Amino acid sequence: MRRFVLFRLVSAGALLWSIALCAQVPGAGGPPAQGPTTPSTFPGQNPSPGATGPAGTAGPASFPSRVDDRQFAHDAAIAGLSNAELGKLASEKASSEDVRQFGKKLVDDQTKTNDKLKQVAGQQNISIPNALDSKHQSQIDKIAKLSGPEFDKAFLKQQLKEQENEVRDFSDEAKGGTDPNVKTFAAGTLPNLQQQLEVAKNLNKSAKKAKGQ
Repeated sequence: MRRFVLFRLVSAGALLWSIALCAQVPGAGGPPAQGPTTPSTFPGQNPSPGATGPAGTAGPASFPSRVDDRQFAHDAAIAGLSNAELGKLASEKASSEDVRQFGKKLVDDQTKTNDKLKQVAGQQNISIPNALDSKHQSQIDKIAKLSGPEFDKAFLKQQLKEQENEVRDFSDEAKGGTDPNVKTFAAGTLPNLQQQLEVAKNLNKSAKKAKGQ
């Protein structure tokens, strides 16, 4: 009788030990092992704010790059001189009355901008050129040889390029310049440059439309 009871106790102990062992092994008759909890992200759901990762996730705020004030002033002076010369040519040689009027307005606006730039640059001891470089002078000389609709086309094409570059440069300086006076000059001049760019775009569209007809 004692042997029977002892056998039952040993059997019960072995069964309990086996159950406990299975509970510790994932997938062996018990619930899966639990690991550190991580928030789930469903398709189309953005990760939590502030997370960084692939495109589309939130990251640190971007700031405008620093701009070299002296380089900006140098480039702005060259562009101003170039546009004033081109405007003078257009006021004299353009076949379209609208282009001639735009040329006259360009001369007036760029002359004022150039004078203001000289004043600001002088106050900040920034040296700027007072004559065109060979690259821009060569471009102007090439356009000056044209006449009629061909002149209008070349002038407007060059103006689009010049005005786009100016708007970009003045915008960058207004945002990322280090000298407060130069930044103020850029920010104050930018709206007028943007307006000139829009006029150049509209004239270019009109010229292309007229050529198509």
